[in-house]
Amino acid sequence: MKWVRAATAPDQLVAELWSEVLRDAGIPALVRAGDTSSFLGVSAYPCRVLVDEDRLADAKEILKSELDVSLDEEGS
Repeated sequence: MKWVRAATAPDQLVAELWSEVLRDAGIPALVRAGDTSSFLGVSAYPCRVLVDEDRLADAKEILKSELDVSLDEEGS
């Protein structure tokens, strides 16, 4: 499985929500913090939502249709 970025959320809490929606739809998803991490446990910085490369198109469609996430051509 090759993990690729499906979207970039504004913070970790939003990324966790998006990844949970994807997992509920049967798409494995991970959250990766940006270049910095929080010593308090939750990052207030943008976080990437990663999915299996083979499911990228499905993940983007779900994020767009279910959550109205606007994605640029590279994810968000």
